[in-house]
Amino acid sequence: MRINIQFKDRVGIAHEILAVLARRGLNVVAVEVDPPNIYIDSPELLEFMLPSLQADCQSVRGVGEIKVLDVLPGIRRRLNLDTMMAVMEDPVLAIDASGHIVIANVAAATATRMSESSLCQRSLNQVLDDTGIQEELVNCGFRLPSREVSLNGEPYFMDVTPVSEPQGLDITHGRSVGAVLTFHAPTRIGGRLHALQHSEGSGFHFIIGESEQIRSLKTKAARVAVVDAPLLITGETGTGKELLAQACHGVSGRSNAAFLELNCAALPESLAESELFGYMSGAFTGAQRGGKPGLFEMADGGTVFLDEIGEMSLYLQAKLLRFLNDGKFRRIGSDKEVKVNVRIISATHRNLRKMVQEGSFREDLFYRLNVLHLEMPALRERPDDILPLARHFIERACTQAQKPVCRLNSSACAALVSNHWPGNVRQLQNVVFRAITMSDQRVLDAADLDWAEGSITAEVVKSDATESWELSVNAFERSLLENLYPQYPSSRKLATRLATSHSMIATKLRKYGIPQKR
Repeated sequence: MRINIQFKDRVGIAHEILAVLARRGLNVVAVEVDPPNIYIDSPELLEFMLPSLQADCQSVRGVGEIKVLDVLPGIRRRLNLDTMMAVMEDPVLAIDASGHIVIANVAAATATRMSESSLCQRSLNQVLDDTGIQEELVNCGFRLPSREVSLNGEPYFMDVTPVSEPQGLDITHGRSVGAVLTFHAPTRIGGRLHALQHSEGSGFHFIIGESEQIRSLKTKAARVAVVDAPLLITGETGTGKELLAQACHGVSGRSNAAFLELNCAALPESLAESELFGYMSGAFTGAQRGGKPGLFEMADGGTVFLDEIGEMSLYLQAKLLRFLNDGKFRRIGSDKEVKVNVRIISATHRNLRKMVQEGSFREDLFYRLNVLHLEMPALRERPDDILPLARHFIERACTQAQKPVCRLNSSACAALVSNHWPGNVRQLQNVVFRAITMSDQRVLDAADLDWAEGSITAEVVKSDATESWELSVNAFERSLLENLYPQYPSSRKLATRLATSHSMIATKLRKYGIPQKR
């Protein structure tokens, strides 16, 4: 039985309490003293003995109540610690003041291919490939910034947390008596980056739209997403190519691994190379000490999305082609080949076939990337999706601006539908966001959108029709109906599309002679 005896602390009281148990012939296998408590484990103590034991202990000055425990606090802490160490996916080593390993978890044993007991008989120098780290840790008081190290030939990022002996009530500062070392594999880092960047998840339901073009795209994308081969997504800027790439990853067999992206147009060649392939310590001026893994290493088992692949230099194209051939690459400054398993999804708004003809894009790389292909339609090609997208962006913008949700009136809807949208979905999102930010109205009018975008109806209202308000309105109505009627060739369909009455649309069509008689 395990018991807790409360007492008033004084010299010798713990010895006197244990003497009571000894006189009763009770064997004690564990004792923990933490004033005002003494915790005792005595297997021979039975429950019916507690009243008489309490009476015997009363003869000792300062002894209070006896309580039964399920487990001693120290043993509970050790069991909790062992469980925490066992479930941690990252390798963890605890070292003493001289750099010898005192605790190792299961992940560390797996990474080093040693048993936990074997690890605890070794020094850090005998485990890490870099034998100078142990001396450096001891000399700097176990306060060392994160760096890359090698365990059993594999790269890991090592975080160092000093263990200090408390000084009085201060438990955060004191003499360092060792450290806890946590090792993060590149794929674990990639997984965490993916979780931070894509916390909302991914899937085709995030692609808003019910037009025929989007339904067809989703059907085709669902088929190519599950095929583990390179995928090329083309389309104009702002159409949502990255969103489509994320959706394809989300339904693929790699959905549980990382999805990491690189915009090839956003970085110069040298930085893009280090981001993709990583580098070794001292590979170039300003390189992080200990080296750094690239996206391919961190996304091992997952997907790497190369946006604006048409902007990649010919030098990087050659390196990427070699990687696509066998999945192997070398970090900058390294002579060791690394092999990973990633799927490449690339995207561009440029005409790669024309670039191949001009010699600015490698033909062999084009065919390696264009195994599977998806085309993201421009927003003007799917007018049915403009208003649903606008309402979605309105809800999001109102939430960000902490405003009640606004709505669009008929003139605002007409202006949005009739616009050419050269910037596609991204332009629509910007228009809505600016309108919500700058307007205090609960109902947005075309004037609010026009103010936000400059001249959203520039293609609809011609300069020669702005002599008066009536002429401008007539020109706008005529242009809008002429643009939409071929897609909705009846007054009822057109009225449903514009969310207005059938009789009003019929009147307007007769007024402007639409469709024109031949």
